[in-house]
Amino acid sequence: MSTPTSATMPERGTPERILHRLDWQVIRRLDGLLQGDYRSLFYGYGIDFADLREYQPGDDIRYIDWNVTARMDTPYVRQYVEDREITAWFLLDLSPSMDFGAMQNLKRTVLIDFVTTIARLLTRHGNRVGAVFYGSQVERTIPARGGRLQVLRLIHDLIKQPPLPKAPFTNLTPLLEAGLYSIKQRSLIFIISDFISAPGWERPLKLLSQRHEVLAVRLWDPREMELPDIGPVIMEDAETGEQLYVDTHDKKFRQRFQAAAQAREAALNETLKRAGVSALSLSTEEDLVRAIVRFAALRERQRH
Repeated sequence: MSTPTSATMPERGTPERILHRLDWQVIRRLDGLLQGDYRSLFYGYGIDFADLREYQPGDDIRYIDWNVTARMDTPYVRQYVEDREITAWFLLDLSPSMDFGAMQNLKRTVLIDFVTTIARLLTRHGNRVGAVFYGSQVERTIPARGGRLQVLRLIHDLIKQPPLPKAPFTNLTPLLEAGLYSIKQRSLIFIISDFISAPGWERPLKLLSQRHEVLAVRLWDPREMELPDIGPVIMEDAETGEQLYVDTHDKKFRQRFQAAAQAREAALNETLKRAGVSALSLSTEEDLVRAIVRFAALRERQRH
């Protein structure tokens, strides 16, 4: 997809300053709005059986108890008590298209803030977090550990990861396969990407979701969905660098652009649904606190 030329990665300060800013501007607000109860975000990773209840639309079919279902002649699902300790992994797409957006709101910037926030929420309750970085290939793995120093390491490595030069189209398959083959213990996995990728990643996603609790965080910028009427512009493919001259005064062109974007969105949502993966759609212009609270409310509805 061709998109307007992206900006360069802005200077965002030290890991300590970034964590301090998010502690005050995001996490404190989340504590108030969610009242410290993050189970609506992080349920499903437990292994301790708690109870049985009748299946309700939206329940995870992996938890159907087939023996009880056969005896009762109606579907029943198992419920679990969450483990006290969670191991969470961030599978991070840092390909060239993640450097698209307004100067202070690149998709990469939003990715850093989201990862920092979730890692901080998890580690301050004694949980462990790790990460896999993907650029044009899987570049590094940060082993799962707990504590504030681990959060600072994640931030440090993310802000030191240089924006990549233009490259062939992103392929998310190696990133998902890295998670599939290297993460052995059942974990909570966040796939954070704009999902602008060559096809073929659907199968490893489904396999990953059968072994772990997987949450897809899809980052996007409004300019990727709808073109403003600003006259002739040069558009550049955020992945390959290919340029195209277009006239945005052309209403039919803008309509085709929007229709293509909506079709991609619908196809992605259907793919995630088939894989049994919960999804958070996060805009570069959306308040992070509101997005996380919205996601928590959606997860709570799905849970019940």
